[in-house]
Amino acid sequence: MLRAIRFGGRHAWWLLAAVFAAMALTTRLLSAAADARWERDVARMVFNDNLELLRRLRADAGQATDSLQRLMSGAPESPGARPYLVVSVAERRLWYKLGDSVLFGTQVATGSGKTLVKEGGGSHWKFETPRGRLVVVSKDSMPAWVPPDWHFVEQARKRGLGLVRLHRGQSLRAPDGSEVTVQGSDVVRRYPDGRTVALRASDGREIVVGGNLLVPPFGTNQRRYPEVLGTRRLNLGDGYALHGTNRPETIGQAVSHGCVRLRNEDVEWLYEHVPVGTPVYIY
Repeated sequence: MLRAIRFGGRHAWWLLAAVFAAMALTTRLLSAAADARWERDVARMVFNDNLELLRRLRADAGQATDSLQRLMSGAPESPGARPYLVVSVAERRLWYKLGDSVLFGTQVATGSGKTLVKEGGGSHWKFETPRGRLVVVSKDSMPAWVPPDWHFVEQARKRGLGLVRLHRGQSLRAPDGSEVTVQGSDVVRRYPDGRTVALRASDGREIVVGGNLLVPPFGTNQRRYPEVLGTRRLNLGDGYALHGTNRPETIGQAVSHGCVRLRNEDVEWLYEHVPVGTPVYIY
């Protein structure tokens, strides 16, 4: 090959470059195949709670990726004789297990996987159900939903409205001459004659002022929606939860903003039988 390079000039250099490109492509394909095998084995490990497989994978991978390290640090030991929850995002099903025995199983709704660009662009929200090992950190009865900012952005775009944030101490002038402001724990409308009326807000029925959808401050009643999360909630941390719903027709679909949604009767069963501290494996 060196002789060809010496006497073949430009064509020999092109040949050498092609050889190196082929070697790089082969390396990439082998790496992709290894990653695919890795994801398959991790899913199997999470579903079966197979710690022997976890140890083997740790040795094979050498803790090469951050996601692997997070998963392993989150599952240092087996539940042993304790029951645990398993959620399949792909199948949209949940099981409550003890060893290999299934104590309870049902359909769920999971994250849609959709994205929503934030105000001003440049970044976005991703509505996915997190995978890995989580834990039931607390439980609520009749929880109220405090919608995050993305809810108001999403609703405003669906309806073709502008978006305006209301801060405490601020007033917004409405077309009818009234003012919208915060009084105590309520967003109120104050009329020119002095009357003050607390406004109502719920999912899909947000406050609109002069063509703009209003984002109420945290801590106001207008930023607390009852019934949206159903009758019970098992919190998993970082804003994620297993909870009920006021829309049972969505169960079995990928429609949530990241939480695992259940029928109210199912989440009520879990609320009664699943203690705080129970591991939750999502794959």
